[in-house]
Amino acid sequence: MTATRRLAAILAADVAGYSRLMGEDEEGTLAALKAIRRELADPKIKEHRGRIVKTTGDGLLLEFASVVDAVRSARNGRTKCRCAARSPHRTPHGN
Repeated sequence: MTATRRLAAILAADVAGYSRLMGEDEEGTLAALKAIRRELADPKIKEHRGRIVKTTGDGLLLEFASVVDAVRSARNGRTKCRCAARSPHRTPHGN
């Protein structure tokens, strides 16, 4: 039997300060995390031809066929998440 091999770029991402945020406002943090994932992260992962291998609370393990796609997805997602976190309209519940 011949093994099939493929190259992949693996990206691990998590939320900085997640434990502190959960301690301050668990319900709001979970709502905000779900919104960020739905509105920002998932579309960027798809746009850059990635797939979610595993989720771990505040973390994601992602696979991309290309290192370039992985880096672009991470860079674009991080920039958008920073902008969302700094939005003056953001409430503790992610609204």
